[in-house]
Amino acid sequence: MNKRQSLRDQILDTALVLAGQTSWEKLRLFQVAEALGIGLDQVRQEFREKEDLTDAWFDRADAALLQAGADAGLGQLPLRERLHRLLMVWLDTLAEHRRVSRQMIQGRLEPGHVHMQARGLLRVSRTVQWWREAAHCKAAYLSRALEESVLTSIYLATFSYWLNDESTAAAGTRRLLDRLLRGAEWLPAWMFSRDPASSRPLGSRSDLQPPPVHQ
Repeated sequence: MNKRQSLRDQILDTALVLAGQTSWEKLRLFQVAEALGIGLDQVRQEFREKEDLTDAWFDRADAALLQAGADAGLGQLPLRERLHRLLMVWLDTLAEHRRVSRQMIQGRLEPGHVHMQARGLLRVSRTVQWWREAAHCKAAYLSRALEESVLTSIYLATFSYWLNDESTAAAGTRRLLDRLLRGAEWLPAWMFSRDPASSRPLGSRSDLQPPPVHQ
């Protein structure tokens, strides 16, 4: 084992590699323990159940998003560009194991897995909240609730598309996300945060150019 890497990370990375060789559904935790040369109890000390590995995988993407949000230059960009860059960092973090990520989501959506579906909804809400925080969204009260609803819809649409995007460097996903965020700018200004990089609300007509028309 790589002693410079935490046991928790080693377990997660090994699980992802093994799942990539078969599938997430077929992966068993005893196989992870055997691959690492540790006991199952050591796995249990880090992860109470297999589903915790899914949360840890998406937590890793959340952490990458927050690290990107700490970039001093990010604050100089318009809010739309900040949101775009941050969500693509989140997706790029998952890209190495995109097929397994898709299988994780499919597992949570299986009929009868109500507890996993509820867990998935909380996961979405948590990621969107960190996305907003990293982008320095400042909306409050009703504006915040509406902004969250719009960004949650954009997040879900983008993530769903990305899971099956075969384009180079997820170019299709990047175009979709840009289009969705540009479309959100045309909603009423009071639905969104004031952009720290501008004295005008993000949705202000004077702050926008119409989206390009592709021939």
